[in-house]
Amino acid sequence: MARLPETMTAIEISVPGGPEVLKPKVLATPKPGPGQMLVRVAAAGVNRPDVAQRSGAYPPPPGASPLPGLEIAGEVVLLGDGVTRWRNGDEVCALVGRVHID
Repeated sequence: MARLPETMTAIEISVPGGPEVLKPKVLATPKPGPGQMLVRVAAAGVNRPDVAQRSGAYPPPPGASPLPGLEIAGEVVLLGDGVTRWRNGDEVCALVGRVHID
């Protein structure tokens, strides 16, 4: 497996508003905890909650990531302890309810 980068680029909502408030932000690459996996995201969908969150009308629930992108597709690159169904290299798509960002 290739070495993972220490940082990643995410899209953040800088302030509530229109599409122009979406800004790239460099963050530490998260490490998956038990039962979690890290996915190298190739594509992220924007759905109604993302648009409402961007406009300031739908704050993320407590403990949820402030980053938009509830729908993702990509490749599994790192497995947390106890993950047995998936393997590194598997292609996945998901509706993610919670994204863990340290």
